[in-house]
Amino acid sequence: MDPSKSISAFQINVFKMPPDLNRSLLSPPQNWGISGRLNPSYKCGPPVLVSPSQYPDPSGLLSDSAAMASWQVVCNITKPKGVGPRYCVSFSAYYNESIIPCPTCACGFPANTNRMFSTKSPALLLPSQVLLVPFENRTTLSTAWADLHHFPVPNPLPCGDNCGTTGGWSARITIFNWDEIPFVDWFTAIELDKAAPGFEAVYSFNGSTLNGVNNTIFMQGLPGLNYLVAETDGANPQKDPRVPGKQQSVISFTKKLTTGVNISGGDGFPTKVFFNGEECSLPKVLPKSNSHIFGSSLLTYVILALAVFLAMQK
Repeated sequence: MDPSKSISAFQINVFKMPPDLNRSLLSPPQNWGISGRLNPSYKCGPPVLVSPSQYPDPSGLLSDSAAMASWQVVCNITKPKGVGPRYCVSFSAYYNESIIPCPTCACGFPANTNRMFSTKSPALLLPSQVLLVPFENRTTLSTAWADLHHFPVPNPLPCGDNCGTTGGWSARITIFNWDEIPFVDWFTAIELDKAAPGFEAVYSFNGSTLNGVNNTIFMQGLPGLNYLVAETDGANPQKDPRVPGKQQSVISFTKKLTTGVNISGGDGFPTKVFFNGEECSLPKVLPKSNSHIFGSSLLTYVILALAVFLAMQK
């Protein structure tokens, strides 16, 4: 995606030890491997002797010098046999109330299959709030949703997706400008009393935690993009409503430093929000889960997508 970040270079000093002191006999390091994060399984072949590499002469002359010897090691991403996916995807759309969940056993069969659940029954459609609930606590809510909308309920009920979990959660911030004046070089600060220590990155803005303040994330637009346009006419001004200017980004958090955060209880929402130095008004009610059976351990199971709306009005 970024050619400037597609190459990594390092240097290894390899020494000879007695009795191997023959300077003309060179043996490259063996047993190469790569440890990846997104693709952790790699298989590397042995070093293969290739034509000596050329590099600029250290004296500064225009001519190139050749290395004494060069080897090539080829490593490929591998997937162990019998290993299925580690993650799955659910679908949602504004024109449908139901969430299409991950398929049954999407990431393999459970270690101890419960006879009450089937590995072949199709996954039940879900209301949006149930995505915040661990699979083992979804039965009542999902079957009630099916009864409300007259969806078929298989018997036995389907097993879960058994997919891996992430080490945190993500949030989405959307900034709306309902005014007729654009904001140039805008900035915003968000206080998250319990979740801020887990802040990792913001992807479409510049963002960081404030020095000496462990509960506040400071964000502004990227260079050249720090301009929040004013409200404009719709495509058809006679019929369509006015359209606000907006910018949005995703913020990722890790649970390593926030193991006690209860996202479903509202800990993932800001306690204060400032835009261009002015404190914003926040809702007095937070969107919380309707279930009473899950608490702080929920963070282990889910990715939460939330929206923080900052309405800029006259």
